[in-house]
Amino acid sequence: MSHREFKDPLYVQFARIGHAVASPVRIELLDLLAQGEKTVEALAAQSSTGIKNASAHLRVLRQARLVETRRAGTYVYYRLADEDVSRFVRELQRLGRQRLTEVEQVARQYLDDRDELQPVALAEFRKRVREGKVTVIDVRPQDEYAAGHIPGALSIPLAELRKRLSDIPKHRDVVAYCRGPYCVLAVEAVTLLRKRGIRARRFEGGWPAWRLAGHPAATGA
Repeated sequence: MSHREFKDPLYVQFARIGHAVASPVRIELLDLLAQGEKTVEALAAQSSTGIKNASAHLRVLRQARLVETRRAGTYVYYRLADEDVSRFVRELQRLGRQRLTEVEQVARQYLDDRDELQPVALAEFRKRVREGKVTVIDVRPQDEYAAGHIPGALSIPLAELRKRLSDIPKHRDVVAYCRGPYCVLAVEAVTLLRKRGIRARRFEGGWPAWRLAGHPAATGA
């Protein structure tokens, strides 16, 4: 076998992954699936994509073996093939912000400029959780919390936050987290909490960063 006979088919297969993530919608779908398995209908709604279009994108991801499926009655549930896919998405995002000024500008305008206080990094967050010095709230939808969350975190979806402020212990710092570094749920939650006089910050890595670091996780409502 010549070196071309070895390399050519090899790089064709690598390109299948590149093709699968050559769409902003497909990258967002992978990001959403990092929270747990979801139906096509849920993914379409959360990515503001039509069901037919979402299904087509999911087929491409499945052909590249980045996602897998299971059927329950009339519903098809999608999930990431394994944790390596979640790590790949996180690294893609990190590289994008590091190498592309456009990513940095958009992130700074929407996230950083709206955040009065520095987001909590993973090491600091882990330390404060271990010491029991903060109230942690998970502002993702309930189904994502049930699929996996930080032990001890209160489940208060952003849509319910205004009505459930009394559930948050007074006189303690609050750290809110959501789907990841580019999820806006925690940003909006922190803005609301500060307007109500609660000292709040967001955990910048979100649930995927906590899980991928190998920290303890809990499931269930």
